[in-house]
Formats: sequence, C-alpha cells, structure tokens
Amino acid sequence: MRSIFLSLLFLSIISVKAQNTAIGKNEKLTFSASYTMSGLLTELAQVNMETNEVKTSKSTLLRLKCTATTYSKWDGFFKIRDLYESYVNPNSLTPYLYKRDIDEGGYQKFMQYKFKHKSNTVESIKRKKRRDGTIWEEKKTINIQASTKDLVTTIYHIRNLDIHKASPGDSQTFKVIFDNQEFAFNLKYLKKETINTALGRKECYKLAVSINNSDVLKGTNDNLLWLTADSNKIPVYAKFKIAVGSGELKIKSATGLKN
Repeated sequence: MRSIFLSLLFLSIISVKAQNTAIGKNEKLTFSASYTMSGLLTELAQVNMETNEVKTSKSTLLRLKCTATTYSKWDGFFKIRDLYESYVNPNSLTPYLYKRDIDEGGYQKFMQYKFKHKSNTVESIKRKKRRDGTIWEEKKTINIQASTKDLVTTIYHIRNLDIHKASPGDSQTFKVIFDNQEFAFNLKYLKKETINTALGRKECYKLAVSINNSDVLKGTNDNLLWLTADSNKIPVYAKFKIAVGSGELKIKSATGLKN
C-alpha cells in the first residue's frame, strides 16, 4: 500500500527543457485513486494537483502541489496523508525547492531538496520519525546531472512536450532524483486513443512508463498514462502495476486551465 501514491506519480513523469505553455497559475486537477483489493478494484483515495503563484523578496515562483488523502472510511485500514510540492520558475519550470511530507499507515517521512543549478548539486534534508517517537535527520549534498529534476516538477514538465511530433514507438530516457538517488525512467509513446472521462470523451496520447533498476513499477507496457491530445495535455487516466498489486487513477474535475 505504501507504494500506491508514489506509483501514481511515477506514471506521470518525463523531464524536458521547454517553455511553459500548458500549466496555468491557478489550476486544480482532482483524481480518484483505486487499488485492487481481494481481486476487486476499489476506490480508496483522492489525489489533488494544484498550482498557485508565490511571491518572494526576489521573484515570483509557481508552486506545484500534489496531495493524496484516503477517504475517511479507509483510514482505519491504511491512512494516507501525503504532500509533495515544488517551487519553480513559472516560465521554464526550473525547480528551486522541493518538499515531500508523507504519513502512510503511521510511517512518517520528510524530504527537502534545495537545487543549486550552478554547481549541479542538491542540498538534501531527510527526516524520519522512529517508532519510539524520536526524530532521525540526515543532511547531505548530492551531485546530480544538469537535467535532473525532482518528482513533482517532472510531472508538470511532461505537459510541455511536443508529443504531437512523436511517432508510435518513440521513446526517451531521463533522470529524476528521489530519496537521494537518481533514477532512469523510460517513456514510450504508443498511439492516440479516444477514451471516456469525467471531462467527456477525449482524444488522448497513450504513453507507457518503465523504470530501470527499480521494483516500484512492474511489467512492460503495464504502466500506462493517457494525456489529452490538446494544448493542456491533462492527465485523465493512468493504470499501474506494482509488486503487491495494481490500480488506476481517474480524473474527476479540472479547473483553472491555461488554455
């Protein structure tokens, strides 16, 4: 169960240098998250993806916020209260600060990255709550590649890709830093497909995701993502397969879109 929200996020990832033409400053996407339990696909949680502007003394940043919350009737079984957020340049989506604060079935963990782009490093803070209630903390500086980004930033970068220029079978490998490690992700464009969604019947780009040297996502072409084939490229549907089961993510509503 702990890997469910992480897997949902991994389904939406690619890194690319591009200008932001798809992400608005007051966007809110709401999803239902389901997981296979005793052979049945069961809706367990709500996932929100939101953006808003944040003014600092030096600049204006775009906050990219992702949360996952189990419905109250499932809290007694496995309570999830997860927050992932990144503060980025609103035009290039270059990340400056990333935070992850999760509580999953009593397992609590906090991560923070400060990106130092001139030196291609990340200043990391990792904090966990032990069973006895004490706090363990680790600080370190991590070398990264120039194109490496955090998880949340890459979720939004995918929507600025020129997918309409891709041919079925085209793929790309890229880097994301997570839990102080860089991971290689492979994204493959499969085809266009029209599906029914809560937003209506939508023509979509169908994509497949796999991860090198990781057991977070299982199978080949078993982890799939559908983005609307328009200028917003909204993630409307995702299917995932992990070591302990499978599930899906479905759009419920979308407001504040840029286009």
